[in-house]
Amino acid sequence: MHWPLIRFMPREFHIDFVRLAPFAAILSALLLLGSGVSFFTQGLNLGIDFRGGALIEIKSKGPAPLAALRAALPAAGGHDGQVQAFGSPQSAMLRFRTEGTDAIKDVEAVKAKLAVKFPDIEFKPGEVVGPKVSGELAWSGAKALGAALFLMLIYIWFRFQLQFGLGAVVAVFHDVLLTMGLLSITQIEFSMTSIAALLTVIGYSMNEKVITFDRLRENLRKYKTTPLRDVINKSENERLSRTLITGTTAILALAGAFFLGGPVLFPLVSTMVFGIFIGTYSSVYVALPIILLWGVKRNDEAAVALKPANSRP
Repeated sequence: MHWPLIRFMPREFHIDFVRLAPFAAILSALLLLGSGVSFFTQGLNLGIDFRGGALIEIKSKGPAPLAALRAALPAAGGHDGQVQAFGSPQSAMLRFRTEGTDAIKDVEAVKAKLAVKFPDIEFKPGEVVGPKVSGELAWSGAKALGAALFLMLIYIWFRFQLQFGLGAVVAVFHDVLLTMGLLSITQIEFSMTSIAALLTVIGYSMNEKVITFDRLRENLRKYKTTPLRDVINKSENERLSRTLITGTTAILALAGAFFLGGPVLFPLVSTMVFGIFIGTYSSVYVALPIILLWGVKRNDEAAVALKPANSRP
């Protein structure tokens, strides 16, 4: 049994992707410029993980009133507050930023105000996350992103050719910058959860690059004398239906969390949804143009003639 709409999707399209590459390059340059301007003017909306703040663990007799705690935390002095389930249904973790000079005193004040409104909740001793710990987390996150990009370059290099690896890393770097630019422009909170989302975006984007390169390599072996631009168009038209189905499935899987996950999941899911779009785009209009400009090595096996991508069979 098939999804009814899939039956009407052609197996192969006839789009001249390479002809549109210069326009896509201009679009990418404008998006990167906008991201850079946003970085330098307003930066990222750093969360408690990177700016420092306070943590309070609570335990209630019944299920923890997460929604009520989220609503009451700002009035109690907990700025940029987050309330998340922690361990059992009766436990929760309160994370917030303090603005006074004495962070410990501010934490106790928040606990006192919340205790008045929630007398049945037990507040355990609070912890303060200082700027030093936040800086270490930021450095660890940057190292994780850098290591992911480097290892993927090595993997693509050995599996394909060096220009494939360079195209993949430049494209993924492009995706990370634009995703962080989105976070900066929208001022969605940037936390360790955002680092996890960025790593997920890198994984999805790199998977798209590998699939793109696999199809291109297969056609390069088949069409030996055909110009590289025509082989690229052929490869992308062949896999476009698969890309549309895969991307739509991934977005549908995230749709429930996007619309119903609430403020806790929104930064993670919105980052991943944007990453799916931008990762698919960069596979065609960042990674492949680099390969087209660099060129590829071909062997001397028998060639098969290939029609232009914009021609009809």
